Amino acid sequence: MIRTRTDGDVRIVTLDRSEARNAIRPEDLTALSEVFERSETDGSPPVTYLHGAGDAFCAGADLDAVAALDDPAAFARRGQRVATAVEESPTVVVCGVDGAARGGGVELALAADVRVATPRATFAEPGVSLGLFGAWGGTGRLPRVMREGDALDFALSGRVLDAEAALRTGLVSRVVDDPRTVADEIAGGASDALAAIKRRIRDRRDVEAQERAEAEAFARLHDAHADEITRRRGE
Repeated sequence: MIRTRTDGDVRIVTLDRSEARNAIRPEDLTALSEVFERSETDGSPPVTYLHGAGDAFCAGADLDAVAALDDPAAFARRGQRVATAVEESPTVVVCGVDGAARGGGVELALAADVRVATPRATFAEPGVSLGLFGAWGGTGRLPRVMREGDALDFALSGRVLDAEAALRTGLVSRVVDDPRTVADEIAGGASDALAAIKRRIRDRRDVEAQERAEAEAFARLHDAHADEITRRRGE
């Protein structure tokens, strides 16, 4: 179900189970985890583009698999591991949502660095209708991405947000016809700067530690790009 390929400075990761709207089974979580954890050591391009095949991004966890779980906590932890691997990937992860993102699909998107929707994208956390909720790290990430009130409304109601509502609430940062173009745009930046920006913005330590790391990263980049900075001074 998980396909990967490289196109220039962008690695493309495709959820490819379109007949099931890319619903995720336990074995798919294992494959996704391997893809994103491997990027730490395999010299992956600086940007990863995550998207779904067919007319949906991801319908969430496969309900047949959920109904058959004998260890639901282990399943939740496996999903959390995948979302953490996406969030902590050394590459910048751009998630392109075209069509439906539901439940675990929303949680995968939340773990990405940049979320971009097409005009026909829709988002929902329908788990509450089954007596469940998104447990792949979504309860922690959702209020960091949206305002807490919007996050509670979204998760508690199970309502569907269209692309414009997702943009208004901060769930996505852009609505475009082709989200892949955003990945290409970001990949045009210097790879070391992209990685440094991601690390600094993702830093959850105290302010003093964040600012010290920020200054050190800036100094490293300044030294690495001194010639280019000098060349462009007069532009």
